[in-house]
Amino acid sequence: MLLAGVFSASAGTKEAPPPALVVVISIDQFRHDYLERFAPYFGREGFRRLQEQGADFVDCHFRHSITYTGPGHAVMLTGVHANVGGIIANEWLEGEEMTRVNCVEDRSVSIIGQAAGDDAPAAVTAAKGRSPAHLLADTVGDELKMARANRPRVIGVSNKDRAAILMSGKLADAAYWMEGGRVVSSTYYGPKLPAWLVAFNAEGRVEKYFNRVWDRALPEKDYALQDVDDMAGESDGLGLTRVFPHRITGGADRITPAFYSAFNTSPFSLEFLTDLAVATLRNEQLGQRGTTDVLTVSYSATDYVGHAYGPDSQEMMDMVVRLDGQLARLLAAVDQQVGLAHCTIVLTADHGAAPTPEHIHAISPHFDAGRFDGGKMTGAAEQALIAQFGPAPADGHWVVRDGLSLRLVAATLRARHVAANEAQRVAAEAVAALPFVQAVYTRTQLERGEVHDELGARMLLSFNAARSGDVLMQPKPFWIDKTPAGTTHGSPYNYDTHVPMLWFGVGVKPGRYVERVGVDDIAPTLARILGVPAPPRAEGRVLF
Repeated sequence: MLLAGVFSASAGTKEAPPPALVVVISIDQFRHDYLERFAPYFGREGFRRLQEQGADFVDCHFRHSITYTGPGHAVMLTGVHANVGGIIANEWLEGEEMTRVNCVEDRSVSIIGQAAGDDAPAAVTAAKGRSPAHLLADTVGDELKMARANRPRVIGVSNKDRAAILMSGKLADAAYWMEGGRVVSSTYYGPKLPAWLVAFNAEGRVEKYFNRVWDRALPEKDYALQDVDDMAGESDGLGLTRVFPHRITGGADRITPAFYSAFNTSPFSLEFLTDLAVATLRNEQLGQRGTTDVLTVSYSATDYVGHAYGPDSQEMMDMVVRLDGQLARLLAAVDQQVGLAHCTIVLTADHGAAPTPEHIHAISPHFDAGRFDGGKMTGAAEQALIAQFGPAPADGHWVVRDGLSLRLVAATLRARHVAANEAQRVAAEAVAALPFVQAVYTRTQLERGEVHDELGARMLLSFNAARSGDVLMQPKPFWIDKTPAGTTHGSPYNYDTHVPMLWFGVGVKPGRYVERVGVDDIAPTLARILGVPAPPRAEGRVLF
C-alpha cells in the first residue's frame, strides 16, 4: 500500500486502548538508504517485520542543521529542536570562561555503578555526573508519567549516556549506559543500581569478548555491494586494522581502555545492548503492570563503525546485517513478555553520515569533496579581526572555535571597544571566503530571523540564543570536518538528515508513506496514540 499523505483521526472513530508497552528504538548514524541497500540480506523478523507489517515513512528527515547525536536524540521524544530544547550539540562552550559542557553533564549528581580502578574512563568522576538538566523541554515519557499519576515506568538504555538520557526524559525512572565494561547510571535517578543490574555487571560480559574475532557474517562475495575491504580513508586504530577479520583487543595483550573502544566499534556491542534491553524489560516487568511503560533503546555501534570506516565500507554493511538480527531478537523478547499486539514500536535514527571523500574520489578525483581543517575558520577570522580592529590584548584572542561555530572573546571586545555585531560581520566574511564553506550566519542575523533560504531556516532550528556561538558555518556538500580517516556528520544535507521512521503495533495505520515527514512528528504522534498531551512546545504533526 503506497500512501501519498498522512492519516488523521476520523471523527467518531473508537479509540483503541493504549499500548501496554512502547519501545522507541534509535540507531546511531543510520542512513535511510541502508534499509534499501542491505534489504536482500535481512531476515523476516527484524527491519522487514516493521516495514511490511507496520508504517514505513520513506522520506523522513531532521529539519535542523546541526545533525549530531545529542540534538538528534533530543528531538525524537520532545518534538522540539535546539532553538527550544537547548541541545545544540554534543557539547559546547559556556560563559565568558568558555567552559566546555557536555549536553548531559550535571555536576550536582554522581555516576553510580562504575568500579574504581585504572581501567575506569577518566571522564567518569563524582564531579561529572549525568542528567537531563540541560534539556529545556519535556518528553512524551514525561507527559505520560504526569498524566498517569507516575504509574508508568520510563527507562532508557544505550551504549551512550546522551542517547539514554535525552530519549527517556526528565521524569524517567532510570537511564542506563556503558562506561568501560560496566552499565552505569546517575544519582539523578536514584542512590544505587537495582540488584538485577549489579548482578548483570558482575558477570563481566564485556570482558568475555576480549580477543574475539569479528569476521563477516555473510559470504565474502556478498560484500561486493560495498567498496573494497581495504578502502582508502578507513581507520586502522584501536588495533582493529582496516580489513576483515578484526580481532577485538584494543591493540594490546591485556584489557585496557582501548579494548572497550574497540568493543564498542564491533557488532559484539550490539549483542550486549540487546542483552541489556531484554534484561531491563524482564527485570522491571515492563508492559506487565496494568499501565503503559516506555523503554527507549539506542544502538551506538553503527556510529562508531561509521566514524572509523564510513558508510560504504564492508564493515558498515556487516554491522547493519547483524543489527537486523539483534532487532529481531529484541522484538521476539517483547513479543514473549508482553505480546507485540499490545505494544507500539517506533524505530528511527539520530542522523545519517557523509560518504568519505576517498570513496568519492575513487570514482572521480575531480568531484568537489574533501576533508577540511576546522581550525582554518579560527585563523581566517582571527586575522580579519586583527586587520580591522587591531590585535587582541597580550596572550588573548578574538575568537575561539566551538565545533563548526566561532565564539567571540568578550574580554577582547571590551578591551578594543568593538561592538559584537561588527566583530561578527568581519569574522563571518572571513569564514565565508574559505573554499569549503557553503554558508555562514551571525548571531545577530539569526536572532533577528534574517535568513532567506532553506539552509538558513534549518540553522534557525539549531540556534539557541543562550547557548550557540556568534558565527555559525555550514560546509559545502561532501566536505567533512574529520581527519585523517572515516566519516562524520553534522550537516543539513540529505545524507545526514534522511533517516528511517518505522511504526508498528497499537495505534499504527500500516502502509508505505511517501510524503515528507520530520523526526519531530514522532512525539505528537506517540502522544496521540497514548492518549496524553503532547509535550507543550512540540512542533511536529500527528501522523495517524
